[in-house]
Amino acid sequence: MVLKVEDLEIYQMAEDLSDRVWEICIKWDYFAKDTIGKQLVRAADSISANLAEGHGRYHFNDRLNY
Repeated sequence: MVLKVEDLEIYQMAEDLSDRVWEICIKWDYFAKDTIGKQLVRAADSISANLAEGHGRYHFNDRLNY
């Protein structure tokens, strides 16, 4: 049985982290959002995106790299 990426606990944790970061950064003033906020949100969002990308690889040679 192949799990969907949404079923992985680590993916759910990454999504939760991303949501929390968004909730924190949205309350900041414009300057803080524009400087560090954008980078922080992008980094948090990329965690789950990278997990999803890595989970979708099924070729044998790709598995050797992961």
